[in-house]
Amino acid sequence: MATIFTPTRLPARGCDPGAPGPTDVVHAEWTKLRTVRSTWWALLIVLVGTVGIGALVCGAIAARWPHMSAADKAVFDPTFRSLTGLVLAQLTVGVLGCLAISAEYSSGMVRTTLAAVPRRARVLTAKVVALAPAVLVVGTVACVGAFLAGQAALTTTGVGVPLSNTTALRAVLGGGLYLTALALLGLGLGTICRRSAAAISSFVGLVLVAPTVVRTLPSPWGTDIVKFLPSEAGQALVTVRPSPGQLGPWAGFVVLCLWAGAAVALGAWLLSRRDA
Repeated sequence: MATIFTPTRLPARGCDPGAPGPTDVVHAEWTKLRTVRSTWWALLIVLVGTVGIGALVCGAIAARWPHMSAADKAVFDPTFRSLTGLVLAQLTVGVLGCLAISAEYSSGMVRTTLAAVPRRARVLTAKVVALAPAVLVVGTVACVGAFLAGQAALTTTGVGVPLSNTTALRAVLGGGLYLTALALLGLGLGTICRRSAAAISSFVGLVLVAPTVVRTLPSPWGTDIVKFLPSEAGQALVTVRPSPGQLGPWAGFVVLCLWAGAAVALGAWLLSRRDA
């Protein structure tokens, strides 16, 4: 009797029928992000800190406005002052971005994640997709709230500007974009360093310390280099009255995005080549 063999169709090379798809990975990363208590604390600090500091700073300026010199009044930027809280928010979102992946290395959970999703670049992409919208929404709401609170405090000075002002609106909405890019920069550094302390130290050094150090360089090196650093470039987007030599708002944002993109790309490359 002849035996009949039925050919079995094999999956295409590189395809794993049991592997989770991109949507599943994004859902998993979003679940991890929203179920960690530190995420909510960080976003709350961004919201409350940005609004509270902006209102306090503008309130203090309004109180001493009659005693300010004419030169100080001439260069006063009410929009930028109302967004002073971004100093705290930028550090907070950077730490959040670092912890989004470095915490998994600390707990060892990253091994489980990479075993479930062999395509490591997909894991990092999913983290970007999960993190960026959360920071963008909260950061934008915080900047709008800070602007409105700050302008309300400045009503007695007569220098407040409405949100309908095109330049002010760009700066306020740009604050959310600025924080989002910094969060992704933190995520990239967290992927590169793999340890929370090292990643956070790198972020603080690059964003907060480096501009101060670079400004000590002999002229014109200091001023020519500092404007291309992440924080200095990104702040051009939230500044209505730029300082001499500062990049344009959208040029500065592009430079910041290049920093964040380079960090994430390097992190993805290292993630695909190193052991968990």
